[in-house]
Amino acid sequence: MKPYYEIIRDLREDHDLRQSQIAQLLKTTQQVYSRYEKGQNEIPLRHLITLAKFYNVSLDYIAGLITEKKPLE
Repeated sequence: MKPYYEIIRDLREDHDLRQSQIAQLLKTTQQVYSRYEKGQNEIPLRHLITLAKFYNVSLDYIAGLITEKKPLE
C-alpha cells in the first residue's frame, strides 16, 4: 500500500502541475505543500478533500485504501 504523500505527488505529476499551483489551490505555501508530499507534515483533512475534488478521485484512493482511481460520485 502506497502512503498518501506519494499518491498526492503522483496525482500532481500526472496532471503536469507544479507544487506551487497546488499550494495556491490549498491556500498555503509551496514549502508547506512540499512537506506534505515528503511526508514530513500531516496534510489536513480539508486539504485532502480539496485534492480529491480537484483530481476527481475518492478519498479512499488518496488514503491508499484502494488502488483504482474511482471518480467522485
